[in-house]
Amino acid sequence: MTDTVWFAPWQDGPVPGAPERQVVVSVTQFAPHRPWAAVGVGLAGLALRRNWRQVEGALGLWLWTTPDLLRPRSGSVTLWRHEDDLGNFVASPEHRRIVRAYRDRGTLRSATWRTDRFDPEAAQRAARSLIVRWGTSGSPSTVTDSDRF
Repeated sequence: MTDTVWFAPWQDGPVPGAPERQVVVSVTQFAPHRPWAAVGVGLAGLALRRNWRQVEGALGLWLWTTPDLLRPRSGSVTLWRHEDDLGNFVASPEHRRIVRAYRDRGTLRSATWRTDRFDPEAAQRAARSLIVRWGTSGSPSTVTDSDRF
């Protein structure tokens, strides 16, 4: 499995970031059971990204993917004002529709943590490390509390 992770450019949310701001970081990974399911979930992620500036409480996001054609993985790294904002997004009709559509087509992992300051570069470095670790762990289960930062 490759350690290469490609990130799409940063997409601002509607909330401006400030260095002194505490933020919530969320990392997700979708690993399809069959490689061709990666295309649909990737397109769904791009559709969500297009409307990211309207997502309440969002500071910004990166979509990411790995170049492994036989065992693709993709997901997002999002920064939020509060845990409640992340929860509201996860519960939104658009997000729930996508999750329902792909629920049986792969496995999802996620991790969430709080940082003391808004530092997108540090968040991306931590996310990259986690994504690489997920790719080598072999277990497709959801992240447990012990995997949180």
